[in-house]
Amino acid sequence: MQLDIFADSRDVMLRNDVVSALQRYDARETQQSLKRLSDDYPDDDSVPQLTVLADALDLRSAAAFSGHSAAAEARCALVEETTPAALRMFGERAGTQWLVPLWQELAQRASLLPFRATSIDTHAAALWLQAGAWSAARDAVLTIESWRRIPAPVTWMAEASYRLDALEATWPLLAELAWLAPDRFAGLVDRLGDKSLDLLLKKFHAGFEGAGDSTDIAWFPAWVLIEKPALARLLGVAQPSTQTSPERAMRLLLELLSLERQGRHFDLLDCRKKLQGLHASLYACYMSTR
Repeated sequence: MQLDIFADSRDVMLRNDVVSALQRYDARETQQSLKRLSDDYPDDDSVPQLTVLADALDLRSAAAFSGHSAAAEARCALVEETTPAALRMFGERAGTQWLVPLWQELAQRASLLPFRATSIDTHAAALWLQAGAWSAARDAVLTIESWRRIPAPVTWMAEASYRLDALEATWPLLAELAWLAPDRFAGLVDRLGDKSLDLLLKKFHAGFEGAGDSTDIAWFPAWVLIEKPALARLLGVAQPSTQTSPERAMRLLLELLSLERQGRHFDLLDCRKKLQGLHASLYACYMSTR
């Protein structure tokens, strides 16, 4: 039997028509091309995924969300339905890029929603981060009253800072986040994938004897001053947080480093006793380098 190249490639042509329209974000042409494909090839494996993407284009809107529930519904559809379909049809890199305008749209529509601790995923800052719009995310965080005392906004700001200005400028925010929400700090570090930060954390976990749970991370800003004293100029500008023991330990280490430079031995001994009283393992790490 001779192969009819035209007949056997028609499904490919029709499928490509749909994909091309999707890539242009042309909702009308996407639906028309999809109808031609599904009419001629109703059993085509790509039809269900293409239908999801076509419907996502049809549902696009610039109208502000009426509330957090409406924003949550739209976000859920984007995460649970549209995203898997886009990644399957376009591949991870191209699919992620195709989703960017949709995330931007959700962020813009959520821009007037106030921060609500029970609906953090629908705040504009979180949505801007999903879109890779780092400056917009930072601006959105700044609209939140007392954001520096709330775990989620500090996390968003730290990520935006890292993406915009790299690790050095982000150290103060990382310290504040570690004290405020150690679990969020750990999650952010995983997401950032910074090799130098990952290596420091690996060394910290190997040498620090703490409670053996996620709360140990709160001591990381203090420990890192022992490992990298040059970070004192950066960590020294971290804003006062909740005055927990890990925060006080970092402040003590900043003082110790200053006293060492000044050669004030009497004051140095007193400060060391305070550090030992806060955490024996951290004190042992410090003394091992002296």
